[in-house]
Amino acid sequence: MQHFFNAPSRVVDETLTATAHAAPLRIAEPGSGVRILVRADWRRDSHGREQVAVLSGGGSGHEPAHAGFIGDGMLTGAIAGSLFASPSVEAVLAAIRETCGEAGCLLVVKNYTGDRLNFGLAAERARGEGLKVAMVIVGDDIALPDTAQPRGLAGTLLVHKVAGHHARQGESLESVRQRAETLSRRMASLGMALGGATLPGQTETRHDAELGLGIHNEPGARRVAPNDADEAMGLVLAPLCEALSRRDAAPPWVVLLNNLGGCSTQEMAVLGASLIARLGDDATHLIGPAALMTSLDMPGFSVTLAPADDDLLAALDAPTTAPAWPGLARLQPPATFSPRLDSDDEALRDDAPQDERLAAPLRRALDALDAAREELDALDARSGDGDAGSSLAEGAASVRRALTSRRLDTAHPAALLAGIGQCLARDMGGSSGVLLSILFTAAAASDDATPAARLAAGIERLQVYGGASAGDRTMLDALLPAIEALQDGQGWQAAARAARQGADATADMHQARAGRSAYVPAESLDGVVDPGAEAVARVFAALAAAD
Repeated sequence: MQHFFNAPSRVVDETLTATAHAAPLRIAEPGSGVRILVRADWRRDSHGREQVAVLSGGGSGHEPAHAGFIGDGMLTGAIAGSLFASPSVEAVLAAIRETCGEAGCLLVVKNYTGDRLNFGLAAERARGEGLKVAMVIVGDDIALPDTAQPRGLAGTLLVHKVAGHHARQGESLESVRQRAETLSRRMASLGMALGGATLPGQTETRHDAELGLGIHNEPGARRVAPNDADEAMGLVLAPLCEALSRRDAAPPWVVLLNNLGGCSTQEMAVLGASLIARLGDDATHLIGPAALMTSLDMPGFSVTLAPADDDLLAALDAPTTAPAWPGLARLQPPATFSPRLDSDDEALRDDAPQDERLAAPLRRALDALDAAREELDALDARSGDGDAGSSLAEGAASVRRALTSRRLDTAHPAALLAGIGQCLARDMGGSSGVLLSILFTAAAASDDATPAARLAAGIERLQVYGGASAGDRTMLDALLPAIEALQDGQGWQAAARAARQGADATADMHQARAGRSAYVPAESLDGVVDPGAEAVARVFAALAAAD
């Protein structure tokens, strides 16, 4: 199983059922053969007399569109077809009959042949029944500039919001239609994806980056090969800005950044940062980034630009109960402050006292961590997230910078330990960085005279905060026997042997009781040395070689 679907034929109905359970909606009876959702508070003989109904819809697979945008101030209802297929004429007509009162009904239709025909015929039949119906066709896609019928994309959602807002203000059907039509002509959208969508029950999909894909899995206008997110955003924005200049829709602009379904939150944030940087002052307001008009799991995004005039901003910023509307954010440079990173008892300082007798073995230890980076990462990949070596290398690099710049006091053991602790706390990521910083900071604060006694005091504090003990399959399994050897007066060579024996013993510990490995099945740990213990063993080996 690659996706959490049941039978492909049930996907649309199950999606709409879940939506209806979680929002104030009425849904057409399942046995009716049509898929319609309507505001729970809407009645054509009450709201309908005084307020234009706004309906939209189309093929499913674009969730949260269109059902997620039903609410006061947006859509009155939505008509859903099968995946990427227009709803039937009968379904659209039934929705019109359910919602259209004396004020009339506006149909917002994306510019696809099936939608135009089915919504159009339903509108004609409704007019024949004496109902006031108008229709606006949205074609915001600029991927194919020479086409006579550009497709409707995520910009349709801006039309939903504008039409719903002015309908709620009590404006006439013609006024609401004109406002929706004007916006449709003055905005532009363009999408890019790294591949196609995967339809339920199917496994094959395209895997080429394309500019100008349709939301029904149509191929793009051309293949592209961006090297990163910034380049991808540039490929989308350049033709968009050019298109709006031809439409006399000069900046500043409102920008809608839409996730086509398969991009992670982090990817969309990176794309958002690129968009903001590239447009600069030309973009004053942002909607998203969010999944708004998707194409199942398509790994891509689309951008919509529209002139940020006062009327549009008021409509987009007006409150709505539609659950999927993300709101309108004003873009402005964030205020900054200068964080105070140094403590009053600064452990790192310029021109700190130096003594090569402590500096030389420290360099050997740092070299050992650098050399072991890839091996430690590989060990960690078998029992954790694969970054143990990289994290330790980050910490080692921070200590090395302080050592090279002579900001680390190597003439006084307590000051040296405190400086190492500060470097690790500031620059080494993950819990291991914090734990090691606790060890060195506590060792520096100890009143004990010998290095072994100081380190033992630091380890005791590490255990208090970290919660690990000997035998828990952590760095302590190498660290504790090494320090015990030093405290017994056996010297660094004996300490290195004890650390190596302790590290090797972790390969036979099938159950970790602390750290990230505690969540890993026992069979994945069998025969694998704990990366933290391995790192300790290598550091002590380096210190012994320098002894």
